[in-house]
Amino acid sequence: MEHSILIVEDDETLADNVRTYLERRHYEALVCNSAEEALALLGTQRPDVLLTDRSLPGMSGLELVARVRASDPRIKSIVMTGYGNVEDAVAAMRAGAYHYLTKPVVLAELKLLIDKALEAQRLEHALSFYQAREARDAGLDALIGSSPAMRAMKATVRQLLEAESRMTDADLPVVLIEGETGTGKELIARALHFDGNRRGGPFVEVNCASIPAHLLEAELFGHERGAFTDAKERRVGLVEAADGGTLFLDEIGEIELPLQAKLLKLLEDRSIRRLGAVKERKVNLRIVSATNCNLERMVQQGKFRRDLFFRLRIIEIKVPPLRARGEDVIALAEHYLALHGKRYGKPGLGFSAEARALLKSYSWPGNVRELRNMLEQTALLAPGNLIGPAQLAICPELMEGGDPRPALVRDSDPALPGEGLNLPEVERDMVLRTLDRTDWNVTKSARLLGLTRDMLRYRIEKLGLARPDRRH
Repeated sequence: MEHSILIVEDDETLADNVRTYLERRHYEALVCNSAEEALALLGTQRPDVLLTDRSLPGMSGLELVARVRASDPRIKSIVMTGYGNVEDAVAAMRAGAYHYLTKPVVLAELKLLIDKALEAQRLEHALSFYQAREARDAGLDALIGSSPAMRAMKATVRQLLEAESRMTDADLPVVLIEGETGTGKELIARALHFDGNRRGGPFVEVNCASIPAHLLEAELFGHERGAFTDAKERRVGLVEAADGGTLFLDEIGEIELPLQAKLLKLLEDRSIRRLGAVKERKVNLRIVSATNCNLERMVQQGKFRRDLFFRLRIIEIKVPPLRARGEDVIALAEHYLALHGKRYGKPGLGFSAEARALLKSYSWPGNVRELRNMLEQTALLAPGNLIGPAQLAICPELMEGGDPRPALVRDSDPALPGEGLNLPEVERDMVLRTLDRTDWNVTKSARLLGLTRDMLRYRIEKLGLARPDRRH
């Protein structure tokens, strides 16, 4: 691709030398002798880079840069100056220039600056494309589902967005999104951001459960150099990174009590203090949090601050579990099957009537996340285009009414005692023994039992299991 450079220079010798040099290196070079002539040309053509002298007859090069920046910020400007002092450099940058160059112009240095400007332009275009695509795919309209439960939730979100459109940024309310693991709470947070007033700012997601407790404070609030042993340099925290946008605190119930106090201060006065710092810093952001825990019960147990709980739940959005969404299961399943089918070069995949019935009858303890992951495996391993019940990697013991798929041929059956087995008691005993063995580490226990974390969490909740209090 041949890039276009507009040269605005009243010194005809210098302009010709620059044009010849650039054309020999496969650039398209256009020359104007004044800013007024350049503006007239910009009415019909769009160069990639503007190269202008600071001092021009009539309108100055800096004023030209400012006007080009206002009309088309994608054009990168480089200012040539005969003085090379700090004041000139600052003036050029304030006008909107990408960089400046002192005279006499070194042509090799000029080419290097042009190449850097073009690369910065390319990266900005790519970023703009991905931001636009993310905004398109992350809005409320991108959420799949038309069940009554989903329509009610979407109506709540739209009502909130409509109210926020009449507010100032500082007035945006704190939002708490509640729902089981895997229901897609982060998608609601993204919809609030990309459909709301903060869509032009950053969206910073923090999974509070995935960061070790002793590191979470530094990750959120940042630190100064020397604040602790390994703090070898200053670091901006994720809260500051979200300034001007949205901070999404997922699994907020995992934050320990000491850090909850600092989070409450952030919610109250929008200020933070980096670890090791003396001064506080103001931040301008909206805060959305999410949890799969019962925070009210945690408050009663003394595990969550009451004042923080009430501050977080100014606006509550409840995301329905997949088992309560009726026909949405089929719509989501078809979406993910097509998505994974395209990924693995199998665009013609579809479900049989029996497979659809199985998808609707399953309880989906892992919700949408379980459905998505299961269908990725299904798409990858499917022997043909028609997906039947046997190809669905669903855990049979969690199906209501038993497993409707064809029975598997087994080499031998386990011996049963004469009086038979109480299967729920056997399951309860096995889960408890495994949890005790791993000191209630759900990830390790799930691995030992051959389950996913979501499946094991479902069993713990279904069986009413609770970790014993070991303080006595």
